[in-house]
Amino acid sequence: MRSIVRSGPAARVGAILIFIGPLVSWVAELITAAAWQHPHYSPLYNWVSHLGLTGPSQVAFGQVGNSPLGAVMDTGWVLYGILLIVGVLLTFDLRKGPRPIAIVVVAILSGIGVSLVGIFQGSSANVANGLIAFHTSGAQGVMLAGNLMAIIVGANGARIGISPGRSIMSIVLGIVGLVAFPVFIADVFTGWAWNIGMFERAVIYPVMTGHVLLGSGLIGVRQAAHRQPVAVGR
Repeated sequence: MRSIVRSGPAARVGAILIFIGPLVSWVAELITAAAWQHPHYSPLYNWVSHLGLTGPSQVAFGQVGNSPLGAVMDTGWVLYGILLIVGVLLTFDLRKGPRPIAIVVVAILSGIGVSLVGIFQGSSANVANGLIAFHTSGAQGVMLAGNLMAIIVGANGARIGISPGRSIMSIVLGIVGLVAFPVFIADVFTGWAWNIGMFERAVIYPVMTGHVLLGSGLIGVRQAAHRQPVAVGR
């Protein structure tokens, strides 16, 4: 089966970038959430976006947001988006047809989406001036494109070189994220707004976990190929 990924040092760098992108975001999230005071941050209750709020305490989307290190979270999201986009462009060979093109397109949409979340905060000020449209479209873009990417990656696991187990897990993650998306949207727009953070993470974390699986799988494939002995003619 024809591979749809590149070979060589650039592809190895790309795999590493895909792998570390979500890790950067998770580290930024842990640091930012730990800095919250009055009230403390609750991963189940609070919006994920509220981690990126900067400035004084404010009420946005029905919750009090007070994030002293909001710039750390915003930076983490933007870096995640950049690392993902550069990583897939270095890794996947667009000359190999529609499969790698599809993966790269949804990855770029995901990367742009998560970067927009970091650039345009989910603040009350942005609600008032209309810039919140960039934040919400970015968030929903990464939720949909990111989970779709996980499914496409899993369906093409053999062509990418990742194991059947990783391929199945990637598909399952994408399905879970896409199923959770309408539940999250209903929770928001019906006004129920119960455990927003939990439902939001049910959509977002499958995307991030899928990128970790893809990146680590590609790194493993390249390490195995590097260790493979080369036959020497007698």
